[in-house]
Amino acid sequence: MEKKIVLIGAGSTSFGPSMFSDLYQSEVLNGSTVVLNDIDKEKLDIIYELLSIENEKANNKFELQKTLNRKEALKDADFIISSIEVGDRMKLWWQDYTIPREYGSTQILGECGGPGGTFHAFRIIPPIIDIVKDVEKICPKAFFINFSNPMSRVCLAIKRAVDINFIGLCHQIHFLEIHLPRMLNIKLENLRMTVAGLNHFGFLLDLKDLRTNKSLMLEFNEKAMNYFKKYEDPFEFSTLTFEVYKRFGYFPHPGDNHLGEYLQFGEEFTTTQDMINWINRTDKFNVGIYKKVLRYHKRLKEGRYPRKGMLYKVPSGERAIPIIEAIIKNENSYEPSVNIPNNGLIENLPQDLVVEVPVRVNKEGVNGVKLGKIPKNIAALLRIEATIQDLCVEAILKKSKKLAIASLAIDLNVGSFERAEKIYSKMSEIQKGYLPNFK
Repeated sequence: MEKKIVLIGAGSTSFGPSMFSDLYQSEVLNGSTVVLNDIDKEKLDIIYELLSIENEKANNKFELQKTLNRKEALKDADFIISSIEVGDRMKLWWQDYTIPREYGSTQILGECGGPGGTFHAFRIIPPIIDIVKDVEKICPKAFFINFSNPMSRVCLAIKRAVDINFIGLCHQIHFLEIHLPRMLNIKLENLRMTVAGLNHFGFLLDLKDLRTNKSLMLEFNEKAMNYFKKYEDPFEFSTLTFEVYKRFGYFPHPGDNHLGEYLQFGEEFTTTQDMINWINRTDKFNVGIYKKVLRYHKRLKEGRYPRKGMLYKVPSGERAIPIIEAIIKNENSYEPSVNIPNNGLIENLPQDLVVEVPVRVNKEGVNGVKLGKIPKNIAALLRIEATIQDLCVEAILKKSKKLAIASLAIDLNVGSFERAEKIYSKMSEIQKGYLPNFK
């Protein structure tokens, strides 16, 4: 079916071969127009040239376009997939991680939570708001998919700034999807997970065998601790996950490194070196993707582009293209973990919040599964982080220095106005030009 799909930030490693591979494996989207948009002309040209040769290999499956002009790209768009970053992502991430810790913060990663996550939000939300305001004005009926972190804060800002159809997607649930079939000896397609929470801060609340419609939670709880200790991994499920599971009774699915960003006791059950190793691993992974792209581009220019091409032949596991297909085909499919506005889905969390919950996908779009009230102890944990996100986003939208510092001070991994002011002052100095003009 011919649609117009716009990829904003098309030169980003977040897209890379995986997203483009999913696109080219889609039969539903044959004949569609795919528009590549980025602010970096060099990267945009490289991706366009590589996808042009891939498009030829696929018998010109798509009408492929590129443009630096976002407004031009958005005209008549049906679907928009956005994955942008601001500045040198890894250089800024190291600053987000190290500077707050120098002033006494106990944050463990600094990507989506803690003071590092707050500064990440300060930088990236303003340009994303500019993008979605263009969407609201130019193609208000288009469906917008965000991949940029910090996911919950970005999506909350979108919710408050504009009136468009949007979701946020993250692949963190994939960890659990890998392990459950092994643990229970049941194929993934026969399992139905109910997870709920915030992005990188979600919990498995129910698990069913679709063949019998019976709950598997008793079996899961009997096997989980022994199983995950056998496959313990500091980048996935380890000491912190086990402690939270033991104390709260529900299994957190994001993995130690992300889960710990939102907890005051995160540092107690993780090691500094593991967090440093994770940031380095992420950097190495992103550099590897970009080097692969450059390598294939060089071979293209030399006239020896590989016959098999650059793209993968199997689905990447990312859910953007399957969700677009489900909307077009009216599949009423089930997705276990999508970021959408709360609006009554979880009754005992703030309604003006973006939550990560199961959804149904059909021609009406993406509709959250109503969960009612989740366990009180889990809701209590989530409300603490929700309060921080609320104030962080409000500070950005109002350009308020007072609120910005307050959002840092109330963070569990900062805990004082004196410390917050020192962190804010230093970060404003070294990240000047990337942060909003707070007044």
